Amino acid sequence: MSRIGYRVLEIPKDVKVEVSKGNMITVKGPKGELTQQIDPDMEVKTEDNTVSLVRPTEQKRHKALHGLYNALVHNMLVGVSEGYTKELELVGVGFRVNNTGNLLELTVGYSHPIMFYVPDEIKLETITEKGKNPRIVMESCNLELLGMIASKIRGFRKPEPYKGKGIRYKGEYIRRKAGKTAAK
Repeated sequence: MSRIGYRVLEIPKDVKVEVSKGNMITVKGPKGELTQQIDPDMEVKTEDNTVSLVRPTEQKRHKALHGLYNALVHNMLVGVSEGYTKELELVGVGFRVNNTGNLLELTVGYSHPIMFYVPDEIKLETITEKGKNPRIVMESCNLELLGMIASKIRGFRKPEPYKGKGIRYKGEYIRRKAGKTAAK
């Protein structure tokens, strides 16, 4: 059984946590501001420099929500103080990427380039170095939004198992398959 819900979260320096009516938690820090609606059954306590969540009963639903909201509040605290980054790389001959502000232009082997607008909450950078795969670097304080956008971009051309071509997360391992064997 996971006990992650019992974790007491420390509030970093320069971060303010407010709990308003209806269990709406707001976290403000140097990297941005995030809000999250907490289930009305759960109780959020802020004491000194810590945040903790208390569940009302030992029901399975309350146990699940306890761990979930503790993890979400932890992600918010880390996001507004340090921030998160995701890096994608394009592997394939002729695969290119460039951006104009938050408009991403991907050339990944289709007959036309893919234009994708990244939300303003995410800071976007594309890196193209000679002899290396093009990369997309995204930074944000919102881990949920960052992961969703990275997943959508990866979905435009998922890595295939034979040659490994496609858009992948940096450091992602692609399990390779053997191709056809030649007939004798």
